[in-house]
Amino acid sequence: MKNNNKLGNKKEKKINKIKEQLERLRAKLNASENKQSSFSSKPKFKKIQAKTKQAKNKKFQVIEPKRKAVEAKKKEARIKVEPQRKAKEAKIEVQRKANEAKKKEARIKVEAQRKAKEAKKKEARIKVEAKRKAKKAKIVAQRKAKEAKKKEARIKVEAQRKAKEEAKKKEEEAKKKEEEAKRTYEDELEEQLSEEEITGFQLEKTDMDKMCNRVCEMIAGYENEGTLQSELWKKLKLSSRDGSRLALKLERMGMITREKILEKQRWTYKLIIKKIPISTKSIEGAPCLTCPVQSKCSIDGEISPKTCQWIEDWVLIELKNK
Repeated sequence: MKNNNKLGNKKEKKINKIKEQLERLRAKLNASENKQSSFSSKPKFKKIQAKTKQAKNKKFQVIEPKRKAVEAKKKEARIKVEPQRKAKEAKIEVQRKANEAKKKEARIKVEAQRKAKEAKKKEARIKVEAKRKAKKAKIVAQRKAKEAKKKEARIKVEAQRKAKEEAKKKEEEAKKKEEEAKRTYEDELEEQLSEEEITGFQLEKTDMDKMCNRVCEMIAGYENEGTLQSELWKKLKLSSRDGSRLALKLERMGMITREKILEKQRWTYKLIIKKIPISTKSIEGAPCLTCPVQSKCSIDGEISPKTCQWIEDWVLIELKNK
């Protein structure tokens, strides 16, 4: 079909060229006729013009039938070619429309694929976003759970701390109450008096050295068991205040120790001897104190305690008295 189209086009071009040539020839003839008419006054020109007219007429008479035959053939060819051209144009139009339909279909297909890809991308984005949100929600939940655990741990620690503080406070209060319950008159007195007042305690009209020695001897009689101070003050006919001050003085002197005990649901002190004072009673009446030959007496000498008759008599008398 393409070859036929090319041939038809070539023929049409040739026909158009022939037409153009004929038109140019006619134009030249017309121009030459006009020139001859302008010189009609001269006889020579008239003769020439007549001759040319005759020649032209003869030529026209010969050419015209041929021209008409050629035009008829061209017309017939055009008539034959026209249906082919129209068929060809129709076919081309059909092909064009088919191509356009194919292109349109391809565009629709491409558009559908593009939309499908966009839909997939959108779906993927939605999934990614959902995963991200889920992950974020999980992280937030874990963080909140951790914070809740930390808060719970803090509350627990705080509760334990408060419980410990409360227990400590109760224990301190109990100790305080116990100490208050244990608190005696002597404790109050000890707080009220200064060290000088305690160590410098003096009973009126009393030799304090003898009094201290006497008290220590009485306490020493109980040995390590000691004795209650209240009982001792009764024996010595001393008031609680004087007896307590005397006990504090002896404690500061390092002669006795005071031990706090509960006696008949009351707190009091037991006095225990710590250092027994030196007593001169045991050597009172010894002959050595008034011996006239004391300066000459020695263990290995002529006058010796080992052979002294006065010492032997004094010892025998002391044993009898006991």
